[in-house]
Amino acid sequence: MRITVLGAALLVGAMAAGAQSQGQAAAGQRGAQAMETGKPVIPTGPMKITYGDKSSEWTPATLAALPRKTITVWNEHAKVNQTCSGVELIELLKPLGVAEKPHGKDLRLYVAAEGADGYVAVYSIGEVTPDLHDGTVLVADTLDGKAIGGSGPLQLVATGEKRPARWVRNLAAIRVKTAE
Repeated sequence: MRITVLGAALLVGAMAAGAQSQGQAAAGQRGAQAMETGKPVIPTGPMKITYGDKSSEWTPATLAALPRKTITVWNEHAKVNQTCSGVELIELLKPLGVAEKPHGKDLRLYVAAEGADGYVAVYSIGEVTPDLHDGTVLVADTLDGKAIGGSGPLQLVATGEKRPARWVRNLAAIRVKTAE
């Protein structure tokens, strides 16, 4: 069992490194822009989700038509509880063909979420699926009852995390990939 856990940890680390290197050129440009202006890079278009040859685009207006969920999370950076509302990530992935109840080879899938500034966080498909995990991964468009504004219109947040290291502000893209 320890070998399996260690292998999974190494795989997740390799996936994170691969996901970060894929968008490095564009991320470098966005990061340089943020450093030059001293302001966060705000996405100029909708957030795009891709899985294989399928894709979808989302804005706060298009998310508003979907079933909503509200969660309260501890933000270790701000040292406050925050209430976020939006749509569970799995609800946006299902129409693209991601299994709601993954098993077998489905468990090789992972999600790379990228902010407009090039920041990338990786989640296994099991972490975003309520069938396997009791945490919630949410594409939020409101924070404490108000539209998310200064850091972009959408943010990826998750319950059950000790600190918000994998939350993604300025959410610009989500890519579903298969681990090799």
